[in-house]
Amino acid sequence: MTKLISVIVTTYNWPSALAACINSLLAQSDRHFEIIIADDGSGADTRQLIAELSTDSPLSIRSVYHPDQGFRAATIRNKAVAESRGSYLIFLDGDCVVFPHFIQRHRRLAESAHFVPGNRLLISEQYTNQALQQQIPLHLQNTLFFMRCKLSGQINRILPLLYLPFSKPRYLRPKYWQQAMTCNLGVWKQDFIAVNGFDELFQGWGYEDSDLVIRLIHQGIKRKEGRFAVPVLHLWHPQNDRSRHDPNYARLLQRLTDKTCIRSEAGIDQYLQI
Repeated sequence: MTKLISVIVTTYNWPSALAACINSLLAQSDRHFEIIIADDGSGADTRQLIAELSTDSPLSIRSVYHPDQGFRAATIRNKAVAESRGSYLIFLDGDCVVFPHFIQRHRRLAESAHFVPGNRLLISEQYTNQALQQQIPLHLQNTLFFMRCKLSGQINRILPLLYLPFSKPRYLRPKYWQQAMTCNLGVWKQDFIAVNGFDELFQGWGYEDSDLVIRLIHQGIKRKEGRFAVPVLHLWHPQNDRSRHDPNYARLLQRLTDKTCIRSEAGIDQYLQI
């Protein structure tokens, strides 16, 4: 059984979504985890919310902040991990809502020399706005509720809500890097540090999470599928600026072909105390 888990929650200027995310984490059946909010340069409203959450929470909530200089998710996540105390990391976006057994099931899935990507259900723009405005506790709703949401077009699918026992199919694609995203990803901290965390040369939106997973695979860390066990509800948001897509994608393709490249060039070692 893993010990303390560190949940790294990335956020940027969306306090209502962050509140929904943190409230769902505070409702977990497994309580042996800490929350570290990786704040990629949010304004005063978000910082005030984080201060309130940290003061009132029965769980440890801390935050790591740096000034807004554009999309720097890789950098702020590295800084947050450097401040973490857990032996196992779960990366989660601050616009994702989790169900009460999310931590418990991630803990059960955690296995030496494996990383665990979960999947997500997408909430529509209209229902995202409604849920946040009315503070609907999505994380406490049952399957029947989400079946109705699917029929009314408020979510894109419900199959990820099915829970299947942990078995051999979870090991079928050990080197499959696609569709493994840091909106829902579990990895051992020692493995994350071994590959030097996220590569901060991925500036702007795009592929820093895929790059991490590819380097983990090059290191010999295998994929263990988290589908049908640890889904998240992903709130709708406008598409991020994709102006850095092409150079980031070119860097990713280079990483795919060079299997000797394991450690990131600009990574977490900048923030670790030796």
